[in-house]
Amino acid sequence: MRIRRALVGAALGLAFAGAASAAELRLMTGPQGGVWVPLGGQLKDIWEKAIPGLSVSSMPGAGIANVRGIEEGKTEVGFGNSISTVDALTGQPPFNKPHKNVCNVATLYPQYFQVVVPANSGINTVKDLKGKSITTQPRGNTGELITQHILKAHGLSYNDVKVSFVSYTDSVEQVKDGHAQAFTLGTTVPSGPVMDLASARDIKLLDLSDSLEAMKKLNPGYTLVTVPKGTYPKQDTDVKVIGYATHIVASCKLPEDQVYAMTKAMAQNIPSMAAVNKAMEKLTPKEMAEDIGVPFHPGAARFYKEVGIEVKTM
Repeated sequence: MRIRRALVGAALGLAFAGAASAAELRLMTGPQGGVWVPLGGQLKDIWEKAIPGLSVSSMPGAGIANVRGIEEGKTEVGFGNSISTVDALTGQPPFNKPHKNVCNVATLYPQYFQVVVPANSGINTVKDLKGKSITTQPRGNTGELITQHILKAHGLSYNDVKVSFVSYTDSVEQVKDGHAQAFTLGTTVPSGPVMDLASARDIKLLDLSDSLEAMKKLNPGYTLVTVPKGTYPKQDTDVKVIGYATHIVASCKLPEDQVYAMTKAMAQNIPSMAAVNKAMEKLTPKEMAEDIGVPFHPGAARFYKEVGIEVKTM
């Protein structure tokens, strides 16, 4: 009898251990200084409240690195950018193979790729960056990849500029002290780091309208979006820049019920997410279910079907 009880106890212990493991979720966010870090904190709170026993651990990441992390089993969920996630599915550079374990959960908001220069720099076009010092995010960040693309679209490469791969904070400091003449980043507007820079010196955004055709040849997911006048100090005109979408991606292996609950919780807590990122104020389930070329997780698709939206699944 004692042996039997011991065996039963051991079995229960293993069962609870398995349940605890299943209830742990790793979330890759973004670089320090960007909006993905605080937004990840909101998602952690939302998901843990919606799913009893779930424990979410956040870690820094970047658009490209997060998708790789999911494919390689280093994380279960993360923020992604539409253009780089589509490249991952097909194995296009910077990915070295097709990624089969990455599913879409929800589109959140548009992203704006911005090229910021001091107002008195004499830089008016991307071609004017030739020979200049520029700063962008570390490799593995979507903004860094787009920097390569925007240069290529204008017949340039990293060989034609002096480039630093650093954090948003370090980028701002380099432009403030004159060590860099341009700062490229992909984020929401207004961008906190750009506002920080604008508080120290006059800046301007480069209009990227003439880049779209060449950019779409590099990735068909690129669009043109508008940074409205007044977004930044002394910005007295609308500025067209390169756009794409931020979305949540997850391992296709995550349980359907769990991803369903996560997706539903996001849709029910849009004001909480918008408190971190105003760009999400008017987010709806229909916009969350936007087709950006990445198949949805069956759990997410189940939620969208409940609210009358059919989506493509893995």
